[in-house]
Amino acid sequence: MGPEHLSSRARSAQSSAIRDLLRHARRPDVISLAGGIPDPALFPIAEMQAAFAATLAESGPDALQYGLTEGLTELRQWISARSEHRDGTPASPDRMVVTTGSQQGLDLLGRVLIDPGDAIVVEDPAYIGALQSLRGHEPTLVGIPLDADGMDTAELERRLEAGLRPVLCYLNPTFQNPTGATLSLERRQHLVGLARRFDFLILEDDPYGELRYDGQGLPSMASLDVAGDDGVVVRLRSLSKVLAPGLRVGWTVGPGWLIDALIIAKQAVDLHTSTLSQHVAYQVVAQTGFLANHVERLQASYRPRRDALLAGLEQNFGDRIQVNQPVGGMFVWGRFVDPVDTTDLLSVALDQGVAFVPGDAFAVETPARDQIRLSFATEAPDRLIEATSRLAAAVETASQ
Repeated sequence: MGPEHLSSRARSAQSSAIRDLLRHARRPDVISLAGGIPDPALFPIAEMQAAFAATLAESGPDALQYGLTEGLTELRQWISARSEHRDGTPASPDRMVVTTGSQQGLDLLGRVLIDPGDAIVVEDPAYIGALQSLRGHEPTLVGIPLDADGMDTAELERRLEAGLRPVLCYLNPTFQNPTGATLSLERRQHLVGLARRFDFLILEDDPYGELRYDGQGLPSMASLDVAGDDGVVVRLRSLSKVLAPGLRVGWTVGPGWLIDALIIAKQAVDLHTSTLSQHVAYQVVAQTGFLANHVERLQASYRPRRDALLAGLEQNFGDRIQVNQPVGGMFVWGRFVDPVDTTDLLSVALDQGVAFVPGDAFAVETPARDQIRLSFATEAPDRLIEATSRLAAAVETASQ
């Protein structure tokens, strides 16, 4: 017996470049700018301890039992109320399913919406976890370039008018992974209009929306599309970036016909998201004022880290690298002015004690070998500045 017994999909599947990198990033001598993961020092440990104790004391049998596939009723009610209060997103409890992280929501959507060969529009570059998940359903991925204002919806319109007929469009419109770009209001409205005109769904993946450091927020894509069961926007969210990723609590909001299909698909995958995790998450987030205060703490911690990384890049590279100026999220995206193959650079950088993700890991149609994703979320400001010094040394070594 051997790998020849695997299915064709399993044989063609590739490991996530980011997951592979994390093994190196855990070396004590390496400063990691690679994984887009929260700083564990910011996890609300005391609140979690209290929530576990309260859950077992108050709801122990229910929390340890099988649960509804669509998710804990109280948690879905909280999500609904908060979504409508914060950004006007329609999110009634019967039009959502709690998932094991938003990544599972993306996989379930692929299962119920994508047939092999279907055209799927994505940003280019795009979130590698989404590419990995979508490719598992054997579609034809169509990459649309983006700039500081997000996906170029005018280019998408040109391709649609030329005959492109996608089933769906996946995008990360707020503080995009990997570039940090935010889709402008004009383009959000344009994209919703295109979806209605050309009959495709929009998958709005929004894991970073709470992590805004400057300026005013924009309305969600879902809030611009209030047509109920005739709507074109499906929204994925989670508590991973604002509470704790280990809980694996996410949710998907969409038209009723789609949520019904997702519930059936989820029954076959894992029956339901951990009942215990859902109860604990609800115990924490339902505390009056907790989440707002906690998000402010995250913003106050991540903002100076972003500033330190940008300052370090300016200090060590000057105009040799062009970088975005993200107003939120976890990432800085850079392009080397003088060509540097960042895939080849990585091994040199690891020798210098710094890790990052090469741009090509996120590429769809357009190569990004001279580009680089740097995360500022997990390191202190002084370590981030040191990391940029090590990165500059790696570039110098690689160019010799």
